[in-house]
Amino acid sequence: MCLAIPARVTTLGENNMAEVDIMGVTRHVSLDLVPEANAGDHVLVHAGFAIQVVDEEFAKETLELLLQLDMFQPDEA
Repeated sequence: MCLAIPARVTTLGENNMAEVDIMGVTRHVSLDLVPEANAGDHVLVHAGFAIQVVDEEFAKETLELLLQLDMFQPDEA
């Protein structure tokens, strides 16, 4: 199963790369497939690529659903 995770673009970089925040984790992803994405936008990320720009409500609802799955629960210390 393939899964795309919503992320918020925090910083635009060189070579169409961006820094994104995924549930508090920072990653670098390619914006080659969504060159219209800007800082502050929400995107779906799969395999290191932003594949679609989505609205904030969709991103929030999707993350809430993912958090209901055991594999997305924060580690308990």
